[in-house]
Amino acid sequence: MAPAGAKKGILERLDAGEIVVGDGGFVFALEKRGYVKAGPWTPEAAAEHPEAVRQLHREFLRAGSNVMQTFTFYASDDKLENRGHTQRFTGQQINEAACDLAKEVANEGDALVAGGVSQTPSYLSCKSENDVKAIFKKQIDVFVKKDVDFLIAEYFEHVEEAEWAVQVLKTTGKPVAATLCIGPEGDLNGVSPGDCAVRLVKAGAQIVGINCHFDPETCVKTVKLMKEGVEKAGLKAHYMSQPLAYHTPDCNCQGFIDLPEFPFSLEPRILTRWDMQKYAREAYNAGIRYIGGCCGFEPYHVRALAEELAPERGFLPAGSEKHGNWGSGLEMHTKPWVRARARRDYWEKLKPASGRPFCPSMAMPDGWGVTKGHADLMQQKEATSQEQLKALFDKCIKWLN
Repeated sequence: MAPAGAKKGILERLDAGEIVVGDGGFVFALEKRGYVKAGPWTPEAAAEHPEAVRQLHREFLRAGSNVMQTFTFYASDDKLENRGHTQRFTGQQINEAACDLAKEVANEGDALVAGGVSQTPSYLSCKSENDVKAIFKKQIDVFVKKDVDFLIAEYFEHVEEAEWAVQVLKTTGKPVAATLCIGPEGDLNGVSPGDCAVRLVKAGAQIVGINCHFDPETCVKTVKLMKEGVEKAGLKAHYMSQPLAYHTPDCNCQGFIDLPEFPFSLEPRILTRWDMQKYAREAYNAGIRYIGGCCGFEPYHVRALAEELAPERGFLPAGSEKHGNWGSGLEMHTKPWVRARARRDYWEKLKPASGRPFCPSMAMPDGWGVTKGHADLMQQKEATSQEQLKALFDKCIKWLN
């Protein structure tokens, strides 16, 4: 048990059957705000523009998140140096700043701090297990120093690399969660979601699940497969889901990365707050108790999760002060036809129009079928050359034809 006045830990909350609401996708949210560069997707904003990161944490906290995940996605030195990215801050500087910001805001409410590591360019370039683990070790040294509440290995396309991350994180003695960015087909080597989950639990993860790459419906379906695998193996775990805020029914095994719209034209696919309430209920009914989001999630999406789950949690988030239940705030609108929309059945049954008459409802994913070890995925510190780009452009044209 936690000491009097202390916050309950992540496992204590989940063991008690509590719902933990995660936060959203920092790299996408901050890219749209002008603090992250698409392509590298690295989090130097934690050190460069701390006020922007702090404010986003606060908005997610107000919306109902009770985990502040450190803005350390892709904050390993090999990623910071990747493809000619100008490195103004070291991984240690970024990770330390991110921990301080997350902890500061978490202490403003009943939130925990989670330190996160993610997949590495070194793994894609076939570096050794020891080399990859050394990268994770540098990051977790900061998390231990800053005494975060628990650790997350997130955004892994290959279960092998995720196992290595979990094994390193486990050495800290802190609770460990592990999420893969895979769909029902499994990881990029074809390992099924059930088998992936079993391997992660055996590696030491107490919480397993899915994040990113796919929409909520696909992620919940995949977590169900993971849960079935773990239970069939006679193991125990808690389950989490942190999907995209984009509809991805037309994606293949690599998810939204393969969509032609990625990353700059995804807005027509964004989920509404009502879609999010449906996701929260489906995740809860599937036995998932750590429910959050990833790329595309904004604070109002998290607020929708918290509002849907308010009966189970026993309270509404602070952000609901400015949002009537199922649109009830519209009762005060000046137009009578808008006031008539202040009801649940209107928003539940609505089929939103796209407003784009000449756009297809689905896209054709690129899906070049490359994964770890392929020449196109060999990572380098130098910027991508014009010759390398031309080869990719030519390949793209060939693929389209």
